[in-house]
Amino acid sequence: MITVIGEALLDLIAESDAQVFASRPGGSPANVAVGLARLGAQVILATQLVDDLPGRIVGKHLRANHVVVQRLPAQSSATSIALAALDDDGGATYDFRIAWDVTEPPRILPDCLCLHTGSIATAVYPGAAVVEDLMRKQQRSGSVTISLDPNIRPSLLGSVDGERARVERQVGLADIVKVSAEDLRWIYPGADPRAVARDWLARGPALVVVTLGADGAYALTPQLAVTRVAPQITVVDTVGAGDAFTAGLLTAVGGVGLLGRSRREQLAAITRSGLDEVLDFAIAVGSATCSSRGADPPHWRWAGNRHFGPRAGRDF
Repeated sequence: MITVIGEALLDLIAESDAQVFASRPGGSPANVAVGLARLGAQVILATQLVDDLPGRIVGKHLRANHVVVQRLPAQSSATSIALAALDDDGGATYDFRIAWDVTEPPRILPDCLCLHTGSIATAVYPGAAVVEDLMRKQQRSGSVTISLDPNIRPSLLGSVDGERARVERQVGLADIVKVSAEDLRWIYPGADPRAVARDWLARGPALVVVTLGADGAYALTPQLAVTRVAPQITVVDTVGAGDAFTAGLLTAVGGVGLLGRSRREQLAAITRSGLDEVLDFAIAVGSATCSSRGADPPHWRWAGNRHFGPRAGRDF
């Protein structure tokens, strides 16, 4: 079982004329939860979701994808919305109408192997303080692997210096960190992503992965530095691709039996061939999502002829 804590919201995506919007359930943690469930994991999404029209649309989508929703108590009374416009390359620009003011963390069940979070949930206060406190408690005395994707949303953040300090503090609480090269360019203007990955690894994680877009991904452990290339595909859009990559990454790590706090040392010592397979699967999942419109990660049937997939789901 994997517990994901973070935002679930309704994306309103502008069509080419910017006058008609298509509604799609979204939110980075919610996308990760759906991606994990489609690949066979048992998933709980602990989130801020209200019984209004956007909330009902999002809730129906999550239930249809076999994600168990745990509604966290919160101060706000409306489900969050994100307006998005796609550029000619399939990338998205967002304008958020966000509230993340949960007042209590979820209870981590005994059979949970991994806690994943990131994005707005770790950046927007006061809810981010609740999430970070949960990460800190789980690091001290929990039994789960802690996974983090900072997934930077500049329009919601403060100064670069302040956000850099926050992200670095949270990286120190995680076992697995996935981050995009684009995010690193915002946090560390002009820095080499590989140098940042080395610095982050020294702060405590067992595995740091940097996604490089069309160039694949770079991963670092205390013993290995690996780059894997991405397949050539026709990109429809990149919405949700990073979240799908994260779902593929955690599925693959679980598929080789390396989720759970007791497996942290083994994760840090993963073999080159094992890390290659984990990255290749995550890249394949992310690439498949780029081949369809919106955050639409592949299902386990797609993964069945690959090294991970339904078998990995049973391992959870």
